Amino acid sequence: MADRAGSGIRAGIGVAADFARSPEGHQALAGFLGAIMIALGGLGAGATRVHDPLLEELHLSWLRFGHGYVLSSMVVWVGVLLMIASWVRLGRTTIGVGVTLNELRAIVGIWVFPLLFAAPLFSRDAYSYLAQGALLRDGFDPYAVGPVANPGVLLDNVSPVWTTTTAPYGPIFLLLARGVTAVTGDSVVAGTIGLRLVMLPGLALMMWAVPYLTKHLGGRPTVALWLAVLNPLVLIHLLGGVHNEMLMVGLMCAGIALVLERHHVAGIVVVAIGVAIKATAGIALPFLVWIWMLHEKERRAAEQSDGSDDRAAVETPPAPHPATVFAKIAGLGLLVFAAVFAAASLLAGVGVGWLTALSGSKKIIQWLSLPTLIRDVITWTTPLRLDGWLDPLRALCMLGLAALLVWTWWRFRHSEREAVQGIAIAFVAVIVLSPAALPWYYSWPLALAAAFTLRTTTLTVLVGLCTWLMLIFNPDGNHGLYNLAHVAAATCVAVVAALSLRTVDPLRLGSPPPTGRARAVASEAR
Repeated sequence: MADRAGSGIRAGIGVAADFARSPEGHQALAGFLGAIMIALGGLGAGATRVHDPLLEELHLSWLRFGHGYVLSSMVVWVGVLLMIASWVRLGRTTIGVGVTLNELRAIVGIWVFPLLFAAPLFSRDAYSYLAQGALLRDGFDPYAVGPVANPGVLLDNVSPVWTTTTAPYGPIFLLLARGVTAVTGDSVVAGTIGLRLVMLPGLALMMWAVPYLTKHLGGRPTVALWLAVLNPLVLIHLLGGVHNEMLMVGLMCAGIALVLERHHVAGIVVVAIGVAIKATAGIALPFLVWIWMLHEKERRAAEQSDGSDDRAAVETPPAPHPATVFAKIAGLGLLVFAAVFAAASLLAGVGVGWLTALSGSKKIIQWLSLPTLIRDVITWTTPLRLDGWLDPLRALCMLGLAALLVWTWWRFRHSEREAVQGIAIAFVAVIVLSPAALPWYYSWPLALAAAFTLRTTTLTVLVGLCTWLMLIFNPDGNHGLYNLAHVAAATCVAVVAALSLRTVDPLRLGSPPPTGRARAVASEAR
């Protein structure tokens, strides 16, 4: 037995060594180096604390100011570009069937590890999460008061715009945030790492569920994992930026996978838990009713087929009306969802006040959201000044969103693939038409779209879009959407990244021609 174990270990080491020497292994290590650079540069250029005693004790406070800040920013951006370049090159190999699913999962773990210990990156939301968890820990109702009600170190680091805003997140996420702050106290560093550790189950669920969805949706597991999980937009923003979308998307994808496998109640329970993290996951629930109805129809057809020989002896009961089946399934699904949500709210000791806090997103004003884009374009191109028109435009877009969601739900009901496609389309509509949109929101539809069969042209467009969204925010959490140079630079890099999925050297900088397996991969991509 010892000999067998020893030979197994040696074989494993040999496989790992072969992978490390391969072009894919080189890209994995390059992306890992990029993640390390992002983590190190984030000490000075990330969404750092107002007062950082740790850097002061290490005599590194200079990284946050003047030339030190410029140097830190350069390190972060080089790390981001290195991760994007490695991801695109791995994409070429993945499209050419050059990387296995387990290899990609291992690369996800390698790239994520340095980010676990970084300062919050490209967003300050982690500080709001900790402050809201501390509110619940200290006996306040986060749905009734904002972080300003609980002064302290955690409040000091919350963005001023959110200090008076009540929590817009579900009760389970508040319980998790309370648990983190109960363990870490008011330590911002330990609390941030704790939040990231809490998010890791969401990443694990994504690594399982996204490739698994391809079984029903027709895509390739490796391409789906590469596009929706290994993507720097997902890893850097969701884990580096400490966003609860990591949990929400993982739970949503896992729930949909369970429903597709005919574990309907279990799937709805998992999606309901996702809603209790962040309300957006609830978009999927009405579409899951269609999938359940399709399965019920197939089950009845199979039963009738199996009993066809006995029809002479037993009269087959008439099939129930579709409206009756819909009412039964929708009612049961709603009951399951309500039970999960009621239990979570009771456990957290809170009500449903978070629903009213969802309107807090209107404080975010930038043109990733269509109503803001319309206002800005008219303002930029005409003498009209529409400063007071933003709220009416938002209201109009919300009416359009409501109509579009109903149409999408009704239109995409005829098959499993259509229902999941409808969920992805509904997510895109929510992102575009809502009062506010942020880059990491696109992880919602991306996780589902990746599981479908996607042409190389579509993948090219998605690579460019994800790259642009990754670059349009600054490491400190501020965006560059109104900085023409920033937008132009992000657009140029996005175009190069997109072209690089098809072409090894799109800028013709004299890279040596690919050899062996890489040449076959590039040929397949074209």
